[in-house]
Amino acid sequence: MNGRVLRIELKRSAAPWPGIVVLGGSLAVLCLIDGIWWKGTAGWTAQWTSMAMWTRYLLSFWWPLVVGMGAVYGLRESRSRMTELLTTTPLPAWRRAALPAGAIALALASGFGLLILVGAAQVALGPTTYMPLGWLPISLVAALALVAGAVFGMGVARALPSVLTPPALTLLFLMATAFLQENGDGALPSTIAPNRLALLSPVTVEPREMLLTLSGSVHLGQTLWLLGLLATGFALLSATTHRARLLAVTPVLAGAALALLILPAAAHDTYVVDKAAAAPVCDGPVCVTQANRSHLPELALRGKEALRVLHDVLGDKAPNSVREDTELRALGDARELSGDVVLVDFDERLFADATGEKLTRALIAQGLAPSCHGNNALEGGGFADVALQSIAASWALRDSQLHPLGEKGSDAYSLKTWADADVAWQKLTALSPAEQRSRIAEVRAAALACTGYDKLPVLAGEASR
Repeated sequence: MNGRVLRIELKRSAAPWPGIVVLGGSLAVLCLIDGIWWKGTAGWTAQWTSMAMWTRYLLSFWWPLVVGMGAVYGLRESRSRMTELLTTTPLPAWRRAALPAGAIALALASGFGLLILVGAAQVALGPTTYMPLGWLPISLVAALALVAGAVFGMGVARALPSVLTPPALTLLFLMATAFLQENGDGALPSTIAPNRLALLSPVTVEPREMLLTLSGSVHLGQTLWLLGLLATGFALLSATTHRARLLAVTPVLAGAALALLILPAAAHDTYVVDKAAAAPVCDGPVCVTQANRSHLPELALRGKEALRVLHDVLGDKAPNSVREDTELRALGDARELSGDVVLVDFDERLFADATGEKLTRALIAQGLAPSCHGNNALEGGGFADVALQSIAASWALRDSQLHPLGEKGSDAYSLKTWADADVAWQKLTALSPAEQRSRIAEVRAAALACTGYDKLPVLAGEASR
């Protein structure tokens, strides 16, 4: 393919538009909307793998659209009524097909590549110091999916030159993508369709756990399937006879068959924990994952101070270590707690932006009144737990007044919760030191057992509600 001819094709045809739509639309969604992709350790600019997964998740919008746009581009010869004229030229059909296919492939690869470059620049400038290479296959398969979808749409439109072909293809791929879309609410993503069949869609679930990545068998299986789709699209684009069009279906069927043999049958073999990212990095009794090792210096300093305070107020029953929580949980599920360990989840509102004295106070609160349910952007979280933890931390630090660990809120429920907390604080601090310790110990035991009742009345000396 002549470079000059390719430049003319890019300049004077609709080939660049799919790449422009993917780049501009993705940046508009990711950068102009304050969505969940900006929150937590799995945000799109927080870690390399989560950046790749978020851009891959956006294929749920762009993949069906790109197929339809490819089909519109593939109709240009029939719209201009030049099909017969072009078939009489001595240039081989595959060479005629290579020009528009190469142009749209270059546009999509460039558009998606620039999107990855924007994300990579923000991750590189961020706090993370962990850089795995496992994110590259995730992005490369996404780029291949866009190119394969567009060329397939072009080929189908060439074989079925009707104005109904682009919307029909878009709707078909949109319905298939929606049906095969995974649900990320569980500990591991799942789908109602068989796992192997669902993985024929290149769309990934929105990232919720930064330690999860795709397995190698997923990359290999999806690559074979998408290469088959690409080959079928190009074969349809080049075909000039009915027999050639029928034979063009062979690559996509072969790719799908091979993919279904390779793709994992179970969810636990699809999304796997990145062992290198989850490896512990420790400073004395304080440990974090390799992916969050940038948090270790501050956490180690404050963690040791918090452990000292907890030992002063709890004695032999005090926790002896601080570590990052790496347990995979479904949304709303309780975490497993231990009295020997202070668990830190950097997605929790308690720790998300905590530094200095605020971090020390948060660690003490988690050690005295640990919360077994999430308090983050995805799971919400009750004000009652925050109020209880605020009382516990203020008591341990011997504050003269109650210091809230978070915003109090202005709705009726929040106002009542904090009013109850003020009452509980006043009644607790009016007791003898021995009775105060007894009530804190009772609350801590209930928190570790993950009992569901309201614990503020216990501090106030009332029956639990």
